[in-house]
Amino acid sequence: MGKFIIKRVLSAIVTIFLVATITFFLMFLVPGGPFLSEKAPSAETLAALEAKYGLDQPVPVQYVNYMERLIHGDLGTSLKKRGLEVNDIIATGFPVSAKVGGIAIAGAVLIGVPLGSVAALNRGKPLDNIIMVVATCGIAVPSFVMATVLMVTFGVQLGWLPTMGLSGPLSYIMPCIALAFYPTAYISRLMRSSMLDVLGQDYMRTARAKGLSQFVMLFKHALRNAILPVITYLGPLLAYTLTGSFVIEKIFTIPGLGSEFIGSITSRDYPLIMGTTIFLAFLIIMMNVIVDIVYKLIDPRIKLK
Repeated sequence: MGKFIIKRVLSAIVTIFLVATITFFLMFLVPGGPFLSEKAPSAETLAALEAKYGLDQPVPVQYVNYMERLIHGDLGTSLKKRGLEVNDIIATGFPVSAKVGGIAIAGAVLIGVPLGSVAALNRGKPLDNIIMVVATCGIAVPSFVMATVLMVTFGVQLGWLPTMGLSGPLSYIMPCIALAFYPTAYISRLMRSSMLDVLGQDYMRTARAKGLSQFVMLFKHALRNAILPVITYLGPLLAYTLTGSFVIEKIFTIPGLGSEFIGSITSRDYPLIMGTTIFLAFLIIMMNVIVDIVYKLIDPRIKLK
């Protein structure tokens, strides 16, 4: 386990380095600049701003300087939000995104796993068909469409829920449902397939022959093995939740990291683009490592390499 963790950490460092390098050079291929707007500054002002932030230097020199700061944990200063460090912006926005995403992920697992299990136990019956139809619709409908439907129905027409910001517990309902709808549907289908495979194993036939109840068979014998594919999916699920939350945060005007990331792209705020991209890459990579470790703890037969 120790060797595996060290190997994955080293691999994560290399991956983050590649992500930072690719993102850095791609930024300079995009037309425009952080100081260009409808009211373009004079040539003297533009030159002074570029010199202040080191943008007047050759791109390779800027890259080396940035990587040196990155090694020391310095993500730079925002070009648009004057006086604010990128580290501080991430520290302010990420807890908001993490709370919304965490609720969505928890809801997707807590609802998707039982739904998939129930569908497997009732294979071919009306309940199974209903769950699979809903799950198929959930996979087909994008999160922003679900968010729009929820906002128009429960926010505008019925007026039951707030449509902007996170002013209270009710404000989390629509964003979290919109964000959790797709993963809940996917987990339901994944869990159903896995559970059907487990229920057909010899040891489950033995348990059934002993007269064990379906509840005991499901939660004591089958669930631990059937849930392994769901655990594997948690890594990509985190990536989906983070990237999907960008659109959801924009729709519901949530002051999270997703809004900062989209704003940084439209305004060409290079340090903020780099900082949020590196931070999200680090988060996703570390989550995948944790998922692999949990996978091993649940099923000791699995060998980590």
